[in-house]
Amino acid sequence: MSGHGTPIPMTSHRSGPLSGVADVPGDKSISHRSLILGALSVGETVITGLLEGEDVLDTAKAMRAFGAEVTRDAAGVWHVHGVGVGGFAEPGHVIDCGNSGTGVRLIMGAMATSPITATFTGDASLNKRPMARVTDPLALFGAQAVGRSGGRLPMTIVGAAEPVPVRYVVPVPSAQVKSAVLLAGLNAPGQTVVIEREATRDHTERMLVGFGAEITTEETDEGRVITLTGQPELRAQTIVVPRDPSSAAFPVCAALIVPGSDVLVPNIGLNPTRAGLFATLREMGADLSYENLREEGGEPVADLRARFSPDLKGIEVPPERAASMIDEYPVLSVVAAYATGETVMRGVKELRVKESDRIEAMAAGLRAGGVEVEDGPDWWIVRGRGHGHVPGGQTCASHLDHRIAMSFLVMGMASTAPVQVDDASPIATSFPIFESLMAQLGADIRRD
Repeated sequence: MSGHGTPIPMTSHRSGPLSGVADVPGDKSISHRSLILGALSVGETVITGLLEGEDVLDTAKAMRAFGAEVTRDAAGVWHVHGVGVGGFAEPGHVIDCGNSGTGVRLIMGAMATSPITATFTGDASLNKRPMARVTDPLALFGAQAVGRSGGRLPMTIVGAAEPVPVRYVVPVPSAQVKSAVLLAGLNAPGQTVVIEREATRDHTERMLVGFGAEITTEETDEGRVITLTGQPELRAQTIVVPRDPSSAAFPVCAALIVPGSDVLVPNIGLNPTRAGLFATLREMGADLSYENLREEGGEPVADLRARFSPDLKGIEVPPERAASMIDEYPVLSVVAAYATGETVMRGVKELRVKESDRIEAMAAGLRAGGVEVEDGPDWWIVRGRGHGHVPGGQTCASHLDHRIAMSFLVMGMASTAPVQVDDASPIATSFPIFESLMAQLGADIRRD
């Protein structure tokens, strides 16, 4: 599947029991950061388990463009020979980040405090997404940004020749914004301070510690205060990337709604800033259990077992949980359709500015499949029909959004009539083996 080529329509049909082991790809967030921090380190960083989806491969290409040596050996192990903090070279061409908001925003941060200029672009979806949320704080360091109206790509960043450290309060919970500011702070003198009122995924902080940066986190009345001391010498690392909980969400949620299913998803990262979906599903009555709990590379990991759960109940998802499961709301809304009662999701305005307006996209597709949905600027409610009572039969627009496409394909595995997605090609950006993995578990997904 290609996220940049000819549309690939797919139809998901009612499935028999899903069973087996779902070896989902490596964590996308950690994969991006492994490549970027490896490129900013001195020495060779060795990465196993890297997600080889298009988003991450585009970040690898970008690190090469900034002067790092990035290679993949025959065994699938990645090697990054870094250039050190402040060592980025000026790219000789436009940096294409494809579909990846994470990739482009983190890379902008990483180069914004070096005296170089780089131009960024992406696919049609990424070029619609707002970048001011990153370029505004980067301007405080001394960087300049020139892009299309509305702060959109293509955009040129002129890095600060004499960067200054900043103190920045993140206005909206966003791990991308926080991480971009921290990466920019690496090459600024003194201490850069980031304050987030609501905690977001903390992979950047954990990994910076592992690479040798001086960084502290403190809970205060202001919120979570992260202090980074600039201009460290980052040390190359050996990284084992845990498997992606956001990708695991799809086989897990499919198993919960397809009768007779029993699926094991091994080696899933359970970082508490990422595991909100699994807590929510268990509150809804999902038969979901953790096996072999352990820690790998500073991250909590477990094997996750999901079994068919016919008595799911709608709940109100705590708004403060949104940051830990923001990418999982689309597939949660599908599970909610198979529950009884209302599932209420609030504090989720970030979904309006993802690869698509995910609230609008999911609401439209669910309604077309016979499910009642209400939505507002930062909330939505799905009125579940209960197991066996979801009609389906609709064609859904993916809006170049991988998570929308996969969510509706999951919906079709248990609906009365098949569910079609107009273009499933964007799935390759994050989960290139989705189609084959789900087929191995027993799903009936067909290319049209």
